[in-house]
Amino acid sequence: MRDLMSTKEVAEYLRLKERKIYDLVSRSAIPMSRVSGKLLFPREQIDAWVREKTSGRNNIPFPRSPAVLVGSHDPLLDWAVRESRCGLATLCYGSLDGLDRMVNGEASVAAIHLPPSQGSARNISVSQEKLGKHDVALLAWAQREQGLVVAAGNPLKLQSFEDVCRRKVRVMLRQPQAGSYLLLLELLGAEGMELNDLKVVKQIAQNESEIASAILDDKADVGLAVRSVSRQFHLGFHPLAIERLDLLVSRRAYFEPPLQRLFEFARTKAFSDYAHALSGYGIAELGTVLWSAC
Repeated sequence: MRDLMSTKEVAEYLRLKERKIYDLVSRSAIPMSRVSGKLLFPREQIDAWVREKTSGRNNIPFPRSPAVLVGSHDPLLDWAVRESRCGLATLCYGSLDGLDRMVNGEASVAAIHLPPSQGSARNISVSQEKLGKHDVALLAWAQREQGLVVAAGNPLKLQSFEDVCRRKVRVMLRQPQAGSYLLLLELLGAEGMELNDLKVVKQIAQNESEIASAILDDKADVGLAVRSVSRQFHLGFHPLAIERLDLLVSRRAYFEPPLQRLFEFARTKAFSDYAHALSGYGIAELGTVLWSAC
């Protein structure tokens, strides 16, 4: 048999129907090459693929994921995507939303930060729970300071949610799918408080910058966000927690140009200088593999 098989030949070789082969191809679940529009299947790779499937491994390969970044909004990551010209589109509606989109194969990378605020344990456990059988890995991006973003100079002297509650100041929330929203609930609980104890404005912030803009426009007095946002908008900040923002990536997508360019740029002096200028970031572990699905 030839080293490169046609669709009909690989179907006969695997004792499958041709339509099953086309289904596997559509999900990028079988090794193949496309030459001048014709599908070709390298016999050596097909043999290795069969051995893998019969060795007890149960990882589910992603279809070829679109070059889209989902999950949490992060000022440093957002800047790096633009400056690296890596070609990733962004669709950031919160950590939980990002995990769901990864499960559905709608993205190649998701930025996630889930409380408890210290370490990556929750990021790892939720990734394992939702995508443990998919071909993914969790990589460190940065440590971030989260806290109360307030008007410049913190004129209301807000240093805790107890202060926020007692003084009846206007609070802007993130959407419930956001890691910052979950962290807010955790911090409230630590102070013996609930969401109903706060004076919440109607508008929901879809990202960190919308909280800062609302404070500048006097539509809110305070919100929970990262220190770098307060620096960008020349606002005040009172730290409450240090958290880990990690990147959940499709391993296939990791070796493709968009993510390779992003991580290559993240190793440059320009990137480290900008992270330092933003303030509130720790990037010493950037790129470290925290968990892999196999």
